Amino acid sequence: MTPTRAAKPDAGRRKTAVASALIASATLAQSQVIDLEWTAAGAFERQVSVAPGKFAELCGALAKGQSVKWTFEAAGPLDFNIHYHQGKDVIYPAQASGTARSEGTLVVDSAQDYCWMWTNKSAGAVGLKVKLSRR
Repeated sequence: MTPTRAAKPDAGRRKTAVASALIASATLAQSQVIDLEWTAAGAFERQVSVAPGKFAELCGALAKGQSVKWTFEAAGPLDFNIHYHQGKDVIYPAQASGTARSEGTLVVDSAQDYCWMWTNKSAGAVGLKVKLSRR
C-alpha cells in the first residue's frame, strides 16, 4: 500500500495566486486602445505602460476646424504617430521614430476619428505620460 499525503492547506491559495498573477501579466502585456474622454475644460491626460512589442493608442472624433495641443513624455524611446483612416488609406499628420518626448498642435482639416499612437519596439515596458488640450 502506498501512503497518501495530505494536501498542504496553503497549496490551493498558492495556485490561485500564481494563476491570478499570470492572468494579470497577460492582461498588462496587451496593446491598449483608449477612447478620448475630454473634461469640461477640453483636456485629456493619461499615464500608461506600453508593453514590449505592443502599442498604446488614444482615439476620438474631432470636428473640422478644431485644434489639439499635445505633449508626451516617455521613460524610453517609442515610435509615435497621429493618424486617421480615410477609406483604405491611413493619413499621418505627425510621425516620429524612437522618441521619448514631443509636443505639437494638431489642426483638424477633416472631421475624423483621430488617434495618437505609441509603439514600443524595446525589450522592456516603457512608461508614458500624455496631455491633450482641445480648442
